[in-house]
Amino acid sequence: MIDINPNSDGLPGIEQLRTIVGAVMTVGLILSVLALIVSAVVWAYGANSSNPHLAGRGKLGVLISCGAAVICGAAVTLVNFFWNVGQSV
Repeated sequence: MIDINPNSDGLPGIEQLRTIVGAVMTVGLILSVLALIVSAVVWAYGANSSNPHLAGRGKLGVLISCGAAVICGAAVTLVNFFWNVGQSV
């Protein structure tokens, strides 16, 4: 039986990489909130100006930005879940 676990001491600079990944996740969450606000404004403008194409694009932007926020927030949990699933195979 082969037992291989991640080595957190194997590469120099791994702590700095963790810091960078955390900062990128924070930037991703901030950008997804900004996209949510812009998309909601586009949706509202499209609905009030009787422009169904613009309103549809705003709705799609709201859904995509919410999905991006969920993925950014749950990235660590998703990676850990799939790592554990892969270890049990």
